[in-house]
Amino acid sequence: QVQLVESGGGLVQPGGSLRLSCKASASIRSIAVFNWYRQAPGKEREFVASVSIGGTRNYGDSVKDRFTVSRDDARDTITLQMNALRPEDTATYYCHFRTFHTDYWGQGTRVTVSS
Repeated sequence: QVQLVESGGGLVQPGGSLRLSCKASASIRSIAVFNWYRQAPGKEREFVASVSIGGTRNYGDSVKDRFTVSRDDARDTITLQMNALRPEDTATYYCHFRTFHTDYWGQGTRVTVSS
């Protein structure tokens, strides 16, 4: 069973940047799509971004033009570059993929945007 471990969260000022990483415990070469979701306290989980095996990227409306998702199959890693961060980006960020009707989630990494 593949495990996902996110890292890179922390405290950043508005307008700053963070780079999140999601490391898989096994090869990701056959996984069609990876997703990033986030969940703020008291809110539902929200789609942030996805990247397909062919490199197609999709973004949630609230992060479009600020965040960039990528995957490195050689390193079994998915990254989320977050720029121009806003207080409303504060949340726990989760890496996810789905295969054979099973969802795999990481434990999450906390991002706080505050001055």
